[in-house]
Amino acid sequence: MSLIVKWLLSAIAVMITAYLLPGVSVASFWAALIVAVILALFNTFLKPILVILTIPITVLSLGLFLLVINAIIILLTDALIAGFAVSNFWWALAFSIIMAILSSLFNDIAERI
Repeated sequence: MSLIVKWLLSAIAVMITAYLLPGVSVASFWAALIVAVILALFNTFLKPILVILTIPITVLSLGLFLLVINAIIILLTDALIAGFAVSNFWWALAFSIIMAILSSLFNDIAERI
């Protein structure tokens, strides 16, 4: 699947997730596209560093701390993008979970086509 298709599907997932959660808002589809790119960059470069630094906490929490890392990445994205707003940590956590589910579904559907 091409990079552009993945980017567009991620942006659609951002829009759907923001629609489902009242604590998250996206101003436009263009903002969702930028959110998708920034999240991909953070997940590629920042998340591995955070995972390595928090290995003891992650092991003690049986991996649940990875959800906290995902929420932190969402909040960092919120701080960078003007058209994207997340109310608090709990909405970022919910956004992260729903976004992961939608992205997984969209990737599965796209690979079958």
